[in-house]
Amino acid sequence: METPQPPLRPLPPVAADVDAALLSIDAELDWLLALNPLGTDALWDEFDASGRTRVSDLRYAEPLLDVDGMRQRLLALPVDGIESPLLAQVLGEKQVDLARTIELVRLRGTEGFIAASIELFGGVEPDLLALARRILSDVAPGEPLEADTGVDAVVTAVEDEVAWYCERAPDFSLDVTVNADVGSLMMVSHGRLYLDADLRLPQARLQPLVQHEIGTHVVTHYNGARQPLRQLAVGLAQYDPLQEGLGVLAEYLTGYLPGERLRILAARVVAADMATRRQGIPAIFACLHEEHGFATDDAFDVAVRALRGGGLTKDAVYLRGLRDLLADLGDGGDFPSLFTGKFALAHREVLAELVDQGWAAPPRLLPRYASADGFAQALERCRGLGPDCLHHQHPEPLPLQEQPA
Repeated sequence: METPQPPLRPLPPVAADVDAALLSIDAELDWLLALNPLGTDALWDEFDASGRTRVSDLRYAEPLLDVDGMRQRLLALPVDGIESPLLAQVLGEKQVDLARTIELVRLRGTEGFIAASIELFGGVEPDLLALARRILSDVAPGEPLEADTGVDAVVTAVEDEVAWYCERAPDFSLDVTVNADVGSLMMVSHGRLYLDADLRLPQARLQPLVQHEIGTHVVTHYNGARQPLRQLAVGLAQYDPLQEGLGVLAEYLTGYLPGERLRILAARVVAADMATRRQGIPAIFACLHEEHGFATDDAFDVAVRALRGGGLTKDAVYLRGLRDLLADLGDGGDFPSLFTGKFALAHREVLAELVDQGWAAPPRLLPRYASADGFAQALERCRGLGPDCLHHQHPEPLPLQEQPA
């Protein structure tokens, strides 16, 4: 028998004002796009022509951000006047997180960027680097599959996914932008899905990636936006590792996380570590391509990602988040509550308190794959796996045969 949940109630006035102001600042601060390099195809051509020894500085679109004004507004928020110690803690942590993010954007392309990135996302701790190297040494890439699926098929799959959620929640929606220079095959930022116009991927990877982006990032954004504490839509402080860990787990639970994908996540950790030691794109490329056998396009992509802004350590959170999530599940951690919104694993107890206080509620939607045949067995299997074992040799897709709405 389910325990009845306390009725939802609005945040007290000062907390509500701070929550709304933080949401507004977060919406203005699209740091992912501010750090997205331009013209990476031309950059590769230049790098290849140099004998893969030289590359120009990364170029970016000029962000339309008043970072100084934004920071002043952020630090002027009356966090000390928030009526609840619990809400003051959560919103105060987010204020600090956003201040660090503003500093990250402000320092783009400068000597101070790496320190700002480490302060926001952490560096690369020795045990995480050891795990990454173990994966690169022990995990085989898996069977090669033809990249036979383009952006039109992805858009169709996304439309089908959105329709499925709309049957269960009519207010569910998703804006999709197809862009020729996204810097990633697909990514979600502020609830919008961006697709690379030139993307090509194997058919077997289509659903896993859709479930990563929509089943994790969009669904948690949707659930969080319907909480009294709306900060759960954009993310409490330090939410990234759990989000990306859940996204990668979704790829496995949907039936195809190839060894090569796990190796890419490990390569990102190695590249982030090299970037913090101020090694450039040529050195990172050589390490990944010559020492670890990555294809030239993958090695260059990982190297460029690691050097975004001057040395971005965010890419280490994918493997860190997966490692920590599997440890949590292995200890019996609850799965559905992870979709209440965007938060860190360290916030589990805080989230339970927010529910007890009526400022959050269990998720309205769970990802589509959670209703598929075989999901429960697949999840149970994950509770006993370490991250270096979480991959498939061949596609084993879960049939997305959902229960009736």
